[in-house]
Amino acid sequence: MTGSKIQTPYLLFMGDAPDDLAAKSARGVYEWRPELCVGQLRLEGCKAGVDLPDMTVAEAAAAGAKTFLLGVTNRGGVVSDEWQSILVDALDSGMDIVSGLHTRVGEIDAVRQAAERSGQTIHEVRHPHGPFNIATGKPRTGQRVLAVGTDCSVGKMYTMLALEKSLKARGLDATFRATGQTGIMIDGDGVPVDAVVADFIAGVVEDLAPAASDTHWDCIEGQGSLFHPSFAGVSLGLLHGAQPTALIMCHEPTRTHMRGLPHQSLPTIEDCIEANLAAARIVSPDVKIAGISVNTKHMTATAAETLLAELKDKHKLPCVDPGRGNIEDIVDALLILT
Repeated sequence: MTGSKIQTPYLLFMGDAPDDLAAKSARGVYEWRPELCVGQLRLEGCKAGVDLPDMTVAEAAAAGAKTFLLGVTNRGGVVSDEWQSILVDALDSGMDIVSGLHTRVGEIDAVRQAAERSGQTIHEVRHPHGPFNIATGKPRTGQRVLAVGTDCSVGKMYTMLALEKSLKARGLDATFRATGQTGIMIDGDGVPVDAVVADFIAGVVEDLAPAASDTHWDCIEGQGSLFHPSFAGVSLGLLHGAQPTALIMCHEPTRTHMRGLPHQSLPTIEDCIEANLAAARIVSPDVKIAGISVNTKHMTATAAETLLAELKDKHKLPCVDPGRGNIEDIVDALLILT
């Protein structure tokens, strides 16, 4: 999917990130795969960081780092001269590079030349590698659960990573399937579906989560929302390509409008469940909703607990917040389905 599997361990590049949000990709990798990280590289003025030693490129290479993870974003995706020299040093030291920037760092002359002379690989995870297949919708074996949402950026990746972790902790066979750049950096493989030509989105997801044993669970990261005018096409392609056994509805309860669209009102959870089930049944007639994952990070613990109880009573479904360490009720419901 990414062209080749990304090697680990990582040196996390935080750059001069003004806050943790600007380094969310690096932080996401550390949160979910800390064992794959040897250190972090921060420039002067950087206000982001994780609980790892600060290292130079040379120190990280000596410590065994295989890939320099450019896990920070900035306005416009600009790669400064200072960043370029660090990327060159990383390649010359024997590390690959993985980048989530819109800018193709492999097209920067100095970086490209360093990759050519060192023989190292540059993974541009915002830019998918083809060729891709057209979806068939043909039934395939295995169990697949897809995160869907009332809006974009509501916790679909986090939910699927938490689900994979819980399933594995129970001794079950589960695989996280990444469909966005941060997920790809966490997992080391995947496909950025929002950068795939529309005709191929469902086919890419069919290939990403292929036929498997009846006891294997693919936990597929969702993108966008069927109700978001900007991203609904990607969401629909994911639904059809995933051919899901089950869906998990993800929701952020403090939103006042669709993300980035002040004129667009939010859909109800009921409407989202109905629409996603209807779309998924085209390829998966027996699909079910396994539960509701609610991102309550902007609420107090008491308010969150009250809301989850209300939603559970209203929808007669497990309602949890994985960010508060709670996913098990959904896992129980998911396993009952099979």
